[in-house]
Amino acid sequence: MIDDTPEASQDLSALMDDVRRHLLWQEEAAGRVLMIDAKAALELQRSAPSLRARFARAQGAADAAPPARPEAPLPRPPLASPAPEHRSIGTERPGPATPAGAAGPLGVGVAAPARVPPPSTPPMRPGGMALGAAEGQPPPPPSRPAGALQGAANGERPTLDEVRRELGDCQRCKLCSTRKNLVFGSGNPRAELVFVGEGPGENEDLQGVPFVGAAGDLLTKMIGAMGYRRDDVYICNVVKCRPPGNRNPEPEEVAACEPFLRAQLAAIQPKVVVALGKFAAQTLLRDSTPITRLRGNWRTYEGIQLMPTFHPAYLLRSPAEKRKAWEDLQAVMKVLGKQPGSRA
Repeated sequence: MIDDTPEASQDLSALMDDVRRHLLWQEEAAGRVLMIDAKAALELQRSAPSLRARFARAQGAADAAPPARPEAPLPRPPLASPAPEHRSIGTERPGPATPAGAAGPLGVGVAAPARVPPPSTPPMRPGGMALGAAEGQPPPPPSRPAGALQGAANGERPTLDEVRRELGDCQRCKLCSTRKNLVFGSGNPRAELVFVGEGPGENEDLQGVPFVGAAGDLLTKMIGAMGYRRDDVYICNVVKCRPPGNRNPEPEEVAACEPFLRAQLAAIQPKVVVALGKFAAQTLLRDSTPITRLRGNWRTYEGIQLMPTFHPAYLLRSPAEKRKAWEDLQAVMKVLGKQPGSRA
């Protein structure tokens, strides 16, 4: 028999209020497991025999009617702290941060991940060289190689005096130990025509002036035949010190002097360069083609027209080749608007 007394109805009503409040708390907490406090469990246990049937009918009515919100929410039990996430710094690209308490991929609230501070190591560029202490700071300028001029390194036009001062009492290769004089160059610093030879000979080493021996006398005649004087043109060599016994300059000797030759040409800015012999032509053009094939063919050096031809010392040994050399010089004269004079 079901107890319909007012006391039983009040007990049932109080019980239902507790159940509604608990269900509301469960809904707000997004819980997946039914949790009942000790008081509600005790009441259910005491009233179970007499109130089971009425509870079933009341539960059906409760499902149909909206639950009444309690005046004050029940205290929530503390949530367990999530286990810390372990990851290797720098091995993963961090995704967008998830707000604390927001639903994650599975609908479960997650805490916002802590931002990992960037490492203090400066950024690196290919080859392992650091860019600098601050990110985005440009790398320090590379140190100038031996023989390079400050102005020439920045694309500025040096003067011959600056080149000569930079060369100084050159000790950059072993030729310094056997020379008597350093032979820099001579002539017009604003010349439209520059002759570049191989290196000083014995007479040049004694006087410190290029092309003053037998080969120099022939070059002077060649220059006159073109309608110039020596003072109108500029004359220099690839290497500035005499190789012992007039031997060919070695690669490391050429490499030590080449920056100064290029700086001289940058200072003068001639219209035409005549490269006398294979060392001058191959050094300026960075071309190992033999001079017999290079000569007579116009080439370009740093925007300057360059004509390779035979060295005067070779012409002294092979007079028959003078005709070819004169043809090369006539082509230069045509470019410079010069009328031919007497042949050398």
